[in-house]
Amino acid sequence: MSKRNRKFSDGSKRKHKTRGPEEGQVRAKKHLGQHFLKNEEIAKRIASTLSLEGYRDVLEIGPGTGVLTKYLLLRDADLVAMDLDSESIVYLNHSFPLEHPKVLNREGSFRVIEADFLQTDLSEYFADRPFAIIGNFPYNISTQIVFKLLEYRRQIPEFSGMFQKEVAKRICEKEGSKTYGILSVLVQAFYHAEYLFTVHPENFDPPPKVQSGVLRLTRKEEQEIGCDEALFFRVVKTAFNQRRKTLRNSLKTMNLSDNLKEDAIFDRRPEQLGVAEFISLTQKIAHDTV
Repeated sequence: MSKRNRKFSDGSKRKHKTRGPEEGQVRAKKHLGQHFLKNEEIAKRIASTLSLEGYRDVLEIGPGTGVLTKYLLLRDADLVAMDLDSESIVYLNHSFPLEHPKVLNREGSFRVIEADFLQTDLSEYFADRPFAIIGNFPYNISTQIVFKLLEYRRQIPEFSGMFQKEVAKRICEKEGSKTYGILSVLVQAFYHAEYLFTVHPENFDPPPKVQSGVLRLTRKEEQEIGCDEALFFRVVKTAFNQRRKTLRNSLKTMNLSDNLKEDAIFDRRPEQLGVAEFISLTQKIAHDTV
């Protein structure tokens, strides 16, 4: 990968909705769920959530107007900025470097890719190298982004960024909470999850109707969970599809033996089980004989 040395100033203030990309601007598009972060200090704070320990490659999803992008570049990461918005791609390739002429000498590379993250084979850009994911994620696809993270988890040691606050809280929630669910269990089976801070609507253009939250996921050293992973995913999803029922009823479609269903764990509701207990439950189901 070729190196392009760039440096960016950190004090620019831009409006994002009034002009087209030919004038160096990007308009927020409702159908893409775009709410551009405009608070420089928050952008800098989000960029600092990555440790860059043990890897150099970083994928930014939805860079938009580049507010977060420039702080990632200042950290000397090898950055791939991926966006589905053609206006953003034009802006990042042309106007973005012109608006930030005071460039520091840096070692990292910078690539701008027009692509749909959810449909992209990430090995095309990172091969088998480890990389982190970061971004101000479009709220309408944030859950799907997390599920794709889990698919690539063996290559992704760190993941951080902005979600709708209630989604970020749910991912980091512990058992016993009403918001604890599928994402909580599946993510926390493989990552340590931290809710970092809340971001209010006035920090975006246009302001969203909800509060936002920034989280960080750090991959656990041990990635083998001790049970069949496909079955684990199935058990967790099936259990929470009827979260108000006991496991004896919510897992009825799995055709478990009457003997297994006598286990006391089946008297509990899914939100009462921690990750380790879901793993234990999956092990028991795997050895069940009808």
